[in-house]
Amino acid sequence: MVTNDSDGERGGSNIWREPPISSPDRQCYSGNRNNNNNGNNNNAFIHQQNNKSSTSEKVGFETQQYKNQEALRRREHNNMLSDADYPGNGSGARRAKRRSSGESPGEGQALRSSGRQSNIRVKRTNNPPPGQSKRKATDTEEEEDQSEKKYRKCEKAGCSATYPVCFASASERCAKNGYTSRWYHLSCGEHFCNECFDHYYRSHKDGYETFSVWKKAWTGNGKSEPSLKAFMADQQLPYWVQCTKADCRKWRQLTKEIQLTPSLTDAYRCGIKFNNVKVKRRPLAGISASRPCLPLQNEGADQCCQPEDLRVAEVSSSRWHSMLILPPLLKDSPAAPFLAAYYPDCVGMSPSGSPGVPGADHCRAVQPKIAGLCPYFQPFYQPNECGKALCVRPDMMELDELYEFPEFSRDPTMYLALRNLILASWHKDCKEVLTVKKCVTHVVVRGLVRVRCVEEMERVLHFMSRKGLVNTGALSVQRPLLPEKHRTKNVIVIGAGASGLAAARQLQNFGTQVLVLEARDRIGGRVWDDAGMGVVVGRGAQIVNGCVNNPMALMCEQMGLGMHKLGERCDLFQEGGQATDPSIDKRMDFHFNAILDVVSEWRKDKSQSQDVPLGEKVQELKKSFLQESGIHFSELEEKVLDFHLSNLEYACGSSLKQVSARSWDHNEFFAQFSGEHTLLTEGYGTLLHKLAEGLDIRKKCPVTAIEHSGDVVRVTCSNGSQWTAKKVLVTLPLTLLQKNYIHFVPPLPERKMKAIHSLGGGIIEKIALKFPYRFWDGKIQGADYFGHIPPTPDKRGMFTVFYDMDPQGKQAVLMSVIAGDAVGAVRDLQDKDVAAECVKVLRELFKEQEVPEPLHFMVTHWSKDAWSQMSYSFVKMGGSGEAYDIIAEDVQGKLFFAGEATNRHFPQTVTGAYLSGVREASKMAAL
Repeated sequence: MVTNDSDGERGGSNIWREPPISSPDRQCYSGNRNNNNNGNNNNAFIHQQNNKSSTSEKVGFETQQYKNQEALRRREHNNMLSDADYPGNGSGARRAKRRSSGESPGEGQALRSSGRQSNIRVKRTNNPPPGQSKRKATDTEEEEDQSEKKYRKCEKAGCSATYPVCFASASERCAKNGYTSRWYHLSCGEHFCNECFDHYYRSHKDGYETFSVWKKAWTGNGKSEPSLKAFMADQQLPYWVQCTKADCRKWRQLTKEIQLTPSLTDAYRCGIKFNNVKVKRRPLAGISASRPCLPLQNEGADQCCQPEDLRVAEVSSSRWHSMLILPPLLKDSPAAPFLAAYYPDCVGMSPSGSPGVPGADHCRAVQPKIAGLCPYFQPFYQPNECGKALCVRPDMMELDELYEFPEFSRDPTMYLALRNLILASWHKDCKEVLTVKKCVTHVVVRGLVRVRCVEEMERVLHFMSRKGLVNTGALSVQRPLLPEKHRTKNVIVIGAGASGLAAARQLQNFGTQVLVLEARDRIGGRVWDDAGMGVVVGRGAQIVNGCVNNPMALMCEQMGLGMHKLGERCDLFQEGGQATDPSIDKRMDFHFNAILDVVSEWRKDKSQSQDVPLGEKVQELKKSFLQESGIHFSELEEKVLDFHLSNLEYACGSSLKQVSARSWDHNEFFAQFSGEHTLLTEGYGTLLHKLAEGLDIRKKCPVTAIEHSGDVVRVTCSNGSQWTAKKVLVTLPLTLLQKNYIHFVPPLPERKMKAIHSLGGGIIEKIALKFPYRFWDGKIQGADYFGHIPPTPDKRGMFTVFYDMDPQGKQAVLMSVIAGDAVGAVRDLQDKDVAAECVKVLRELFKEQEVPEPLHFMVTHWSKDAWSQMSYSFVKMGGSGEAYDIIAEDVQGKLFFAGEATNRHFPQTVTGAYLSGVREASKMAAL
């Protein structure tokens, strides 16, 4: 016998090459939803066009191929070749080598070179006498004829199933684990035979009607092609379920008559019986021909001791995933009601298992109405919808998701199915921790791919929990949300405001030891509620701007707190008591927005060095417009325009003389929170106190120094106490960073300090007054607020808007704001003098009636607050929105920064501060 000794045979290439097979599986079954039908269509064409003659030729061709293979194996065995000489391939991952016996290649076979010079040697054999040779050769050929029909390998390159087994068993002529003219590959370990293919595909077969009904439903509901492989994966593959016993957790294959449900998944144990039907385990498909099946134990025995199907172990490998022909499409996913406007197979759901979708308009952008769901929860974009904060495309992966899960970049269907399921489940019940166990019960998909989905579910859920997309807000957990590798040993958080408490709560829920150091004798930072007037009045923030997907709305839902929707009507009153004509207000609002639109056009080609103050640019454009148009604003129109400008100063937190014309609205380039504006009648403080529950917070501990040169960070407080941690989060207000209230050793990077000084610390003040009765009701007629037209430009910003703080109408409390240059005018006044000025304005606005003296009043002094000295940040002239991102950058993975002045997308808000804390907790867990 001639053998190839080069490279020790195991690393060498095959001498005999298999003839090429014209097969649909040779085409690209990549898992792409739009292409996964091509192979089956081609196969159908082949089956319909081939006549008996061509079929006979094909069978004869295959017979010759298998004769050659079997003959080679028998000759090698008869010549007593050792196992080392014959490289068997039990796993099927690599093709077995064939050796030449000196005979010429069979018909259709080609001699293949190994690419290098081979050393050829001849093995000596004991040849039989000539009389016996012919008879033995005839017997061998007969044996080969019987053997070559017994088995056929899967033609999918790289498939590990050496001897496939048909899972369908639909046809009476099903090949089972024997020979078929072709195996159809769904995954490594899941195949169906050509006879079962014909059973469903041929119009004269019994299964054709079943396939036709499914195909009609799939076509009318989905976007991908209804191939027979898709049918088999969606309808015929068996379900797999995991034993719930903690000491077992083995996967078992269910019999065909048992449908998988969440309740079955929750209760399943090995050997369990349902409706007097025992849950059986199929033979170890794919390896049964090479290894004997273990017999089932009696019903009374412990079925958990039975070994797990060996195919399950392969599912975890990346190679198995790459060999998966069709992506998993879930049935009855919790995401289905949210995604009724999408094609199910585009968002990881089965078109055959998504009720209510047929006939839906797949292009509408209307949020679905889901019973029991908070209307502010809209986690998914609808088709043709955009520009909504904290919203995801259900049919696409985000950039951070692609970075975390690059293996799904080619076909994201599995990831999208799991992510959408998790998001939907969380928003349906945000008051309880969402666990892997709760999620996997809703993973209803046939085949071994369910095993992979359950394995990936844990990774996806951990990622989404770390990012603060689920398992966030005012949630108390009993066990850490993240595995050990994502837990920092200990973290110090400096500041117990919204950002510091958000980060501390997230980190503690992750399983990290957290210490919070707060300079004040209270928590909350710039959130400070006053309940001394019978209603809660926020000295700081109290309004939620845009509730859709806002984490403040999420926490209110978790805590059962109401949010009062603010109406849109805001009547403007002049001093003297006259109400302003709404048409004038509308006209001046149009001119105000037109001026800002021109500013937006002007800045498009301007660099930071060409920046000018926003107030200066507004006046310049206004003057130019009046000159070119010949339009003249009346005195009242000028005052109304000043009212709108004062509102702009309220939004910026500063006089327009200091605000950048180039970057004043930098955050508008990002998706913002949409929906209703609401008043938190219970105050933001209620939410923050809930976040603080269970945290280790040390009050009256002002931090004076942070040394971060070593392996650990050392924090020193004003009382001399020192603390160390692996990581430290700094949440100081911008003004305190600018004034170096904390001494950093070594100093912060120059780039960060430059960004810190490019922003401004804006200031607004508030005043609240309680009256003996509601004197404004008759004139305001149920509006939530009303406006005050400034009598002169120098009064702009003084008590611009008045808010009714009791929507129920029981308490008589009004609150107003002071913004822009007016802040400086009241800075040195006594509280009673500020209150007197406010009452004077009210008496001008309600001149036709008596305005009583207030019973109580409250005036804020944020500019004089030692531990804030500001209200919220703005971009100063010459600065840019990029500064927010630079301030947010960590220093050597040890120092982290949070706060509204680090959130480029949502600055100036409690929501922005909260989300910055969630962001930094995620960064620390990732590192």
